[in-house]
Amino acid sequence: MAFSTTLIRSTPPILLRQFYCPPPTKRLLYPRVTPVIPKMPLTARAFPDPVPGFQGAVSEAIALIQSSPATWKSALLNNFLIFIAGSPILAAGLSLSGVAAAFLLGTLTWRAFGPPGFLLVATYFVIGTAATKVKMAQKEAQGVAEKRKGRRGPGSVIGSSAAGCVCAFLSIYGVGGKAFLRLWQLGFVASFCTKLSDTVSSEIGKAYGKTTYLVTSLKIVPRGTEGAVSVEGTFAGLLASILLAFVGCFMGQIDAVEALICVVAAQVANLGESFIGAALQEKEGFRWLNNDVVNVINISMGSILAILIQKMLRGF
Repeated sequence: MAFSTTLIRSTPPILLRQFYCPPPTKRLLYPRVTPVIPKMPLTARAFPDPVPGFQGAVSEAIALIQSSPATWKSALLNNFLIFIAGSPILAAGLSLSGVAAAFLLGTLTWRAFGPPGFLLVATYFVIGTAATKVKMAQKEAQGVAEKRKGRRGPGSVIGSSAAGCVCAFLSIYGVGGKAFLRLWQLGFVASFCTKLSDTVSSEIGKAYGKTTYLVTSLKIVPRGTEGAVSVEGTFAGLLASILLAFVGCFMGQIDAVEALICVVAAQVANLGESFIGAALQEKEGFRWLNNDVVNVINISMGSILAILIQKMLRGF
């Protein structure tokens, strides 16, 4: 027993790890390659635009609205936006066909004379419409009111703006060169001063005129008679022409002297229009001489007269 115990104690312990054999390493036929995925920067280009070209279209539209000098495209866009915003006012003073004619006038005006010219025509329209609506019930009862409760049609729009449109085209295409550009602008302003003075004097005279005189004989005639004038209407027409000429001067279209020329030309042209109405309108052989034709003659006289006065003052 002593021998066996001694043998056991003298024998070193056997560790299991001495008998552990690791598994053989697998050899790959091809080298292992780890794919490299490039990291994209988090910029606006990494994400597609939800509405392709929208920002570009908006920027182009804004640039078109602000373009100076005006182009046909900018005139069309600006006029369209203003007509949409002002549609209630337009509907109160114009028929549907009248609105279409006014849209063409507005586009032409913006193309020729920019925002100042457009504002002048807008002022003319607002004041003229307001004067037409004054005492409408009384005018209708007396049979002297405008048709359709004062809503103007295309004939009235064209008749009231024909001379202005001619001046606008002459300005756009540079007829006469730079020396005449100022004259075409003067003729444009004078034509609308003439028409506004005519409209206001007629409508206020029919509403408030105490005594109306036939311009050719100074006989007292009923309100609304062609060629008749009244003190109240004449004074109101004078103020209207002064106001519109001031707007043109304030917007830089004409200077102070040219504004005075517009007022004088408007009054002379309206007096001539009254003579034409009293002597020829509704007379045998002149049935074609209706209000729209007389309006064209009237504003043409005012525009031409203003240009001639300016040329005389500055010398030919």
